[in-house]
Amino acid sequence: MDNKFIVSSSPHVRSSEDTSYIMKQVIIALMPAALTSLYFFRLNALNVMFFCILGAVLSEYLYQKICKQESTIGDYSAVVTGLLLAFNVPASLPWWMCLMGSAFAIIVVKMVFGGIGHNFMNPALAARIFLLASFPVAMTAWTKTGVNWIGSTTLDAVTTATPLSFLKEGPAGLSALYDSGTSLTDMIVGNVGGCIGETSALLLIIGGVYLISKGIINYVIPVFYILTVFILSFILGGFNISFAIYQLFAGGLMLGAFFMLTDYTTSPMTVKGQIIYAVLAGIITTVIRLYGGYPEGASYSIVMVNVMTPLIDKYAKNRVFGEVSK
Repeated sequence: MDNKFIVSSSPHVRSSEDTSYIMKQVIIALMPAALTSLYFFRLNALNVMFFCILGAVLSEYLYQKICKQESTIGDYSAVVTGLLLAFNVPASLPWWMCLMGSAFAIIVVKMVFGGIGHNFMNPALAARIFLLASFPVAMTAWTKTGVNWIGSTTLDAVTTATPLSFLKEGPAGLSALYDSGTSLTDMIVGNVGGCIGETSALLLIIGGVYLISKGIINYVIPVFYILTVFILSFILGGFNISFAIYQLFAGGLMLGAFFMLTDYTTSPMTVKGQIIYAVLAGIITTVIRLYGGYPEGASYSIVMVNVMTPLIDKYAKNRVFGEVSK
């Protein structure tokens, strides 16, 4: 008689989905916004995406080759990191800065700490902050949409103000934003100056909904983050509903909500912890946007809550059934 009773260590429930499948789904979700950025920023966007992805994949391959480790570039995580970094920089960023940022993300933030699943903060956002501290002029030289047409050979940015630059002044900045010719529709579809990832908030939302429908992420973190920013912007903005709505579609809020905050490694494990995590990120984002020295607070807020995740997990644990009270 065959022994049907098999004892093994956890996990007892396994999934056929591996890292490469998850990363492919993330790439698919980002593709509509990536294609839209090519329409608005032309060859500059293609240049940035190519060199960011190349730098990430090459850095991971060379690091593991030198350290005599098994190559993991086939799981597409480096591709996702490079693409997300490209979404977090201006379309005018020089190619060598793209390579440097990708190398920092992969080697310093990811591989040194043990590779995928061991990084303590989002590698793409850490690289963005590194580039912003190292090359502040290049990282804030926003390219005006529709300027660099196919065939252009220049990577020089045309100076233009981003919507967040106007919203930094609070509700009073709405008038200047209207006068600049930037409408809410422009912000939703992505026809505004800024980072590549500020292209089409609508398509980023659609990409996020796609990931939720596939079970790659859940709705808790994006919804609580977006709601926190909206409510706090409404209150601190003098109960101006238009100001709060503009805040939602400005900058990299939607990119951060669906593609950055939801990173498995750097987000809490429990629903209770995820709510705390998302609300804290929303508070920090809004405070930086309205009172900080830099117009965009999404990237800094996400990195800050990333490092809080172990503490949140410690105090937001689920109750263990069968536990004997002390």
